[in-house]
Formats: sequence, C-alpha cells, structure tokens
Amino acid sequence: MKPEQSNAWPLATITAAVIAVMLLLSVALAYFGVTWYSAHLETTFNFGLPPDAAAAYKAVNEGRLPEEAALRVLIELIQEESGPEDAKIRLAVLVSGLISAVVCALTGVWLSRRIARPLESLTEAAETLRSGDFSARVASPSGSTREVASLVGTFNDLAASLEMMEERLRFNNMAVAHELRTPLTVLQGGLQGIIDGVFPMDRKNIADLLLQVEGLGKIVEDLRTLSLAVGQKLVMQRQEIDVAEVVEAVISASGPMLEANGMKVETDLRPATIAADPARIRQAVLALLKNAGRYAQSGGWLCCETGPVAEGGVVVRLLDRGPGFPEDMNAVAINPFWRGDASRSRETGGTGLGLSVVQAIAVAHGGKLELRNRPEGGAEVTITLRPPEPAPP
Repeated sequence: MKPEQSNAWPLATITAAVIAVMLLLSVALAYFGVTWYSAHLETTFNFGLPPDAAAAYKAVNEGRLPEEAALRVLIELIQEESGPEDAKIRLAVLVSGLISAVVCALTGVWLSRRIARPLESLTEAAETLRSGDFSARVASPSGSTREVASLVGTFNDLAASLEMMEERLRFNNMAVAHELRTPLTVLQGGLQGIIDGVFPMDRKNIADLLLQVEGLGKIVEDLRTLSLAVGQKLVMQRQEIDVAEVVEAVISASGPMLEANGMKVETDLRPATIAADPARIRQAVLALLKNAGRYAQSGGWLCCETGPVAEGGVVVRLLDRGPGFPEDMNAVAINPFWRGDASRSRETGGTGLGLSVVQAIAVAHGGKLELRNRPEGGAEVTITLRPPEPAPP
C-alpha cells in the first residue's frame, strides 16, 4: 500500500524554502544588529559631548544653525571619534554575520537530522532484512517529505513481498517434499519387495512402478516450467498463430479423456491471431482441460471459447457446471500443489501444479489468469494473452 502523500511536500520545495528563510534571516539579523549597535554608539557619543557641542549637535538634528564655536568643537570631536567608531561598526557587522551563520547552521542541522532520521531507520531495517528477518517494517514519519514517505512505503512493500515470498518458498519446499515422498516410497517399497522375492517381477508390478515414475516426471516437468517462468525463459519461440485453431486441436486430441469423464464439450472458437508460443498455449489449454475433467465431471458439460480483445490481445475461456472454486480464489492459482479436494491423491488429482503452470504461461505472454464462479453454478477460467512489446529502436 502506498503512503498518503497528499500533505507531503517535495524535498526540493522544502530545501528551497529553508534556504530562502535562512537567507532572509541572515540579512535581517545583520541589518538589525548593525542598526541597533549604530544607535547605541550614537547614544553613547551624545552622552560624552560637552554642553556646547551637545547643543550644536541638537541644533543640527533639528535643522537649525548652531553657533560657530560650538559647531567647530563638534566637528573636531566627530573627527576624533570617527576612526574608533568605524572600527566598532565593522566589528558589529562581523559579529552580526557570525550570529547569522550560527543560526543558519543550526537550522541546517535541524533540517538534515529531520531528513536523516527516517533514513537511519531504513538502514536499520535493511540490516534486519539482510540478516534474514523479513518482518522488518519502518513506521512512516509524520511530516516527512514526499520522497522520504515514498521511500518508506516502497521499502515496506518490498519487505512484505520478501516475507510473502519466503512463506511461499517454505510452503513450496514442504509441498515438493510431500509430493515426491509418496511415489519414491512406493518405488522403494516395490523394488525392495521384488528384490526380496515378496512381489513377483511380472508386467503388472513393473507397470505400477512405471506409473509412479511417470508421476515423478510430471512433477519435475511442471517444476521446470515454473522455474523457466521465474527466469523469464518460458516463452522462447513466438510466432503468429490462430489461438482458435490451437484450442480446437487440443480439444480434439483430448476427446477420449473428456468422454471418459462424461464431459459434453461445446465450442465457440472465434478467430484470434497473436504472436505466441504455440507449444506453451497447447500446454496451458491441456492443463485446463485436465482440471475440468477431474473437478467438473459432475456437471457433465464444458464450453470452450476464444476471441480477440482490445489492444491486439486474445482470450481463451473455459466454462463448466461443476462445483466451482472455493471462496479463497488466491489459494487456487497462487499456491502450487493446490487440489480442489484435499482428499485427492496424485493419481486422481494430478500434480497440483496445473493452474500455477497456466498462470505462469499467461504472465509470460503479458497476460493473466482469471478465476471466478459463475452465478448459475460452475467455474469460469479465463486466459488473456497480450502481444509482445515492440523492440526499442
């Protein structure tokens, strides 16, 4: 979630405002300091004047002509004091400038500490992340600049993503170990039984063991597909294809499987041309057909649709009348090894990676996988594919 930034000022604006304020403050301090000290010197000078010189000074300030003798005394005193007075004025300017510099420096330190404080918190949180603790978060500082607030929000989003990825990786490792344990145990037990003479080495026992090997191969291939998707190497050979023709071919090849599951198939395949990897599209459609055959056979009906969408994309949609998806839709496509029925084994429920593979293929084609339950009952699965981005000049 992005931080609220409506009341936050950009750092450049705050810096410019502070610099302007410091400049005005330094000029004001110097001006008032020198003005006050000049007035102080003038007052001190007046108190030290002889009576006749003081009278002449007063007359000059009032615009009257003083007596000649008194004026001559006043001029002589002013000439005598002009050198020391000028030195004192220069000293006053220097002191006022130093005071202004100190005030501006303190203001700059305050501003820098205000900017650096959340950065220090970010550094500490980053060290926590580096140590492997992805639960680290940074509280959004009040009154911070827009850039700092955005950085804090981005860091928290990154930490949340890393924490989610760690949880998913931990779950995936456990799921992979669980999925591989069963066929390996069956293989080990069967082979050990044959070696010990408990089971005869006939075609049936060997065929059962081969079935377990095939199941392991399916899991490994699906995991390889997901790994290629993470490395952005899933789609390697794009070419212009009509998705309707690809889907029609996959449905035709899957006819016996669907008939065995009691599925009546209807199609609405409108032409939809796009540059895509045909092998991956076939893989995705076949995975969806297998899922429908396993989980939606109670409805006995399946509809496949294709067609173009906006901006040159295409859509592949499958509808059924089965039990539909659970309430937590994210658990279906996001969690690998998900099965519609927790009691299903691999023999009846596949590897559990089907929808994750389909999602990876859709994303690799710039699209997405959407799952929803139909109001009239059943599930609706939609794959949206997008054309590749044009190469930069």
